[in-house]
Amino acid sequence: MAGKALFKPIQIGSITLKNRIGMSALTRNRAENTYPTELMKEYYAQRANGGAGLIVSEGILISRQGTEWPHAPGLWDDKHVAGWKDIVNAVHDAGSNIYAQLWHVGRVAHPDAPEQKLAGIPVYAPSAISARGGKFRHIPGTPGYVTPTAVEDPRVLIEQFKHAAINAKKAGFDGVELHGANGYLVTQFLDNTSNHRTDQWGGSVENRSRFGLEVLKVLVDVFGRDVAIKLSPAGGYNDVGMPLQDTLDTYSYFITEADKLNLSYIVLVRYSKAFDSEYDGVPRSTKHDVLESYRPYIKNAKLFLNAEVTAEEGEELVAAGKIDGIFIGFNWITHPDLTNKSENNWSTGYTDYPVAVY
Repeated sequence: MAGKALFKPIQIGSITLKNRIGMSALTRNRAENTYPTELMKEYYAQRANGGAGLIVSEGILISRQGTEWPHAPGLWDDKHVAGWKDIVNAVHDAGSNIYAQLWHVGRVAHPDAPEQKLAGIPVYAPSAISARGGKFRHIPGTPGYVTPTAVEDPRVLIEQFKHAAINAKKAGFDGVELHGANGYLVTQFLDNTSNHRTDQWGGSVENRSRFGLEVLKVLVDVFGRDVAIKLSPAGGYNDVGMPLQDTLDTYSYFITEADKLNLSYIVLVRYSKAFDSEYDGVPRSTKHDVLESYRPYIKNAKLFLNAEVTAEEGEELVAAGKIDGIFIGFNWITHPDLTNKSENNWSTGYTDYPVAVY
């Protein structure tokens, strides 16, 4: 590919990216007892050297949680800060930038998962409504998700996000991306199928949006302009999704309000069959054109698009002024030099992979 638009620098928040191809958050299960490792540093440095304009870390847990992902990393103590600082420095040394994706899984944790046992607290969510499904790599069989405990005061969780952001700042991250997608905690508050609260945190669109917006505000308190959010309005994954009009009403309001907070970017995840779920033979997602539906509401933040976006399509969309950049996920796993390939020669790395040594 020899396009030009994707390879023009772009300012997001207080930093300038060398190109508009970002590496989206990818859970990789390599953090030993939640702590970053030298192997992880090598992984991120490879992709920084491979030309990524911005790397978003794998989802980083803001507190100890029993996720379905063993060896997911955390950011709640000084040892986490030190480990991530090594990784951030390596990315910077390679000429790239890195955001920390801050993550709370809410109701899709499990009380029998090792980290949840260590936490010694219930699985919290907006309401006591379980998600369907539930496979855990480190729990025998198919235990399914449990009915969570409705958190009494969501401000407790908001403070955990702020604490993680403070630690991200100490580690030297260039910014933070709030994980507001894929059926995790922020989505659970937004979605009227998982949030049945009758207080200020549930019910109306404004109330269901409150949690995510309040989290963004405390992140802005820490990082200023260098705060972003990832959203997946089509739902599906982790048993979320509303009727189309409810979806449009909710996300148009939320995005409008989030865009007033001087965020660096908003990344929209469009519908992808790979992230849909079926229950009783019925797809869970609410299919609609995410870009066309919500683009008009983003007037201040930069807009990135994610989910099966190729460099070729991204080039066309950026050149047409429809988006500001793209995030690519899975292809970064197999192609650590993805941006360099996109700009130069796809034949490199096609047949010349070294054989793994074990």
